[in-house]
Amino acid sequence: MQALREPSVNDREENDIDAGLKSLLIDRSSKRPYREQNRLRSRALYALGLLFVVAAAGFIYSRATAAIEVETIRVRGSSAPTADIASGATILNATGYIVAAHKIELASKVSGRVAWIGVDKGDRVKEGQQLVKLEDEEFRARLTEAQGQLNSFRAKLAALENGSRPEETARSRADLEQVRADLENARVTLDRTRTLVEHGVLARQSLDDAQARFDSQTARYSSFEKSYSLVRAGPRLEDIQAMRAQVTQAEGTLAFAQSELANTVIRSPIAGVILERNVERGEFVTTGFATDRGAKGYVVSLADLADLQAELDINQNDFAKLGSNQLAAVTTDAYPDRKYKGVIAEISPEANRQKATVQVKVKVINPDQDLRPEMNASVAFLSSDKPDSKAETNDPITIPASAVRDGVVFVIVDRKAVRRQVQSSGSSSQGIIISSGLSGGEDLIVNPPADLRDGQKVRPKKE
Repeated sequence: MQALREPSVNDREENDIDAGLKSLLIDRSSKRPYREQNRLRSRALYALGLLFVVAAAGFIYSRATAAIEVETIRVRGSSAPTADIASGATILNATGYIVAAHKIELASKVSGRVAWIGVDKGDRVKEGQQLVKLEDEEFRARLTEAQGQLNSFRAKLAALENGSRPEETARSRADLEQVRADLENARVTLDRTRTLVEHGVLARQSLDDAQARFDSQTARYSSFEKSYSLVRAGPRLEDIQAMRAQVTQAEGTLAFAQSELANTVIRSPIAGVILERNVERGEFVTTGFATDRGAKGYVVSLADLADLQAELDINQNDFAKLGSNQLAAVTTDAYPDRKYKGVIAEISPEANRQKATVQVKVKVINPDQDLRPEMNASVAFLSSDKPDSKAETNDPITIPASAVRDGVVFVIVDRKAVRRQVQSSGSSSQGIIISSGLSGGEDLIVNPPADLRDGQKVRPKKE
């Protein structure tokens, strides 16, 4: 055998070069796992980003709509400012709203299309003043028809009640005399024919014919005689009463038609102020149901602004301090320097379980034209006893300095933060002395958050 040849130096160099070139080649099969990994990684990052966005949006929405927790204190009022209104010291302060004692939503008694409306929101009206007119052509036609029917029935009744006219009686009597003459002629003819038949001059048939004519005239005379008696007696009482009933019915129909026509003009039942105008010219009003886009149920709402009340929710813990006809002093945020005398006019017969309050309405005895419904109201209830020296020297309203920011405080009303403008008359060791804007009894927010907004939902912090 031939011995194997050992590789030369050139062969080894060529092998090294081939190995180096192979090491530089890119393995195409190895890229696929990397592409799949990149795609899965991108999808995971996208899903995480989407979850983050949804969570952030939910968090922002919950923060925007959820009630924030705030620290509150109850403002203590002073009895000294109310001594000039009534001879009694303040025993309780409460906040609420001014409302109209009697708000009227004026509706139409008939259905129809609005032809004219003469008032607008805020107008003052007098009792009986025309507010709205409806189209009345159909109602006038019904009135004319009812009037014609009544006139027809009245004419028939008058004819029955007046009885027969003299001319009718005379004609009936003349007809009766004519029939009597015919009857007498038939009787004479019958007697003559009977005599001639007995002497054999005429046949028996002639006597039968004469007898038939006499009987016919006798019956005719009896009929005319009864007719003449009826004409002289006049109509029956039952017929007159029946016609009177028809006249009464027609009068009712006419009165109803007149009422319907009058109701096309809607008038104010009281002297007051228009609070809302609910219809426009061309719209349809109905006495039945009303829809948002269809017929309207009422045309205007109005109230007597000289009869106003302060509506309050009194905490059950303070309710025992109040009684019927108890005097009070009423102030508003719009006019904090004005005080109106009031008296408890209504106490709700039941309490509110959710709020743990009892509704009380205080009648404002001396309202002016600036006092409007839905205004914020602060009411200081007065005791019936005369104020003593201690009541006259009570400390003014003092609140923590941390509750005031740029002359503004926040109080809680119906679980919402309500912005109040206050004025201070100085400061003391206890805080800021408030001269106007607070009357006492309010739930004041201490250290309000910087981003707290007017009307934002809040809840007192639990101790």
